[in-house]
Amino acid sequence: MPFVHLADGDLHYQLEGPAAAPVLVLSNSLGTDLHMWDAQMPAFTEHFQVLRYDTRGHGRSLVSAGPYSIEQNGRDVLALLDALDIPRASFCGLSMGGLIGQWLAINAPARIERLVLCNTAAKIGSPEVWNPRIDSIVAGGAQVMGELRDASIARWFTAVFAEAQPQTVEPIVGMLAQTSPEGYAANCAAIRDADFREQLAAIAAPTLIVCGSADPVTTPADGRFIAERIANAELIELPAAHLSNVEARADFTQALLAFLQQ
Repeated sequence: MPFVHLADGDLHYQLEGPAAAPVLVLSNSLGTDLHMWDAQMPAFTEHFQVLRYDTRGHGRSLVSAGPYSIEQNGRDVLALLDALDIPRASFCGLSMGGLIGQWLAINAPARIERLVLCNTAAKIGSPEVWNPRIDSIVAGGAQVMGELRDASIARWFTAVFAEAQPQTVEPIVGMLAQTSPEGYAANCAAIRDADFREQLAAIAAPTLIVCGSADPVTTPADGRFIAERIANAELIELPAAHLSNVEARADFTQALLAFLQQ
């Protein structure tokens, strides 16, 4: 099982696809792990060397003391690229992963070839949203994570999809129930404190923004806000809630391949 050794622990990753192909990094959402991208892997690995990783506090990666910051998570990505001798890559992140992508494109532009920001915003939520969630997780631990798992279904998927595709939905929301409470709470703080609204214009990488038309978390309006501030950014809206790569998997995959291969 591959890990990169950071100063404070190990970051879990998987690298798949042709060794000579360009590299595409995939960054997970809050409460999931690298397997949230499983549906995309067969198509993506035909054209790219795909680097997936578990964000700090998730999956098999380190759970260090919190709170975390998006900068900290972004620097983990840079350490991963450095350890694997990857000077430059395209980056696709969803929700929290999209915040990490914004930080990288603003602060390490030489490392980013093309950027895909999925179901994200320049600022997600407010302290009034995040602080009670953090407090409840700190107090309730695994029990609260189980409750969040049930509540996440309505945020992550439309009701029609959740009812019709339980075999697809259950493994995804199951990731949240298995996420470390400490790691989840620490990343909630990272999302709470991130705000790139005044920095988006600095992003120079070719950028695609993906929105879900029924996303209650990061709405199409959030996507349009980003698109209006990044020069020549492209925007698409898919019939999905928050996890558009799962709910609209075929259209999502096709759109990303078309953009990434330009």
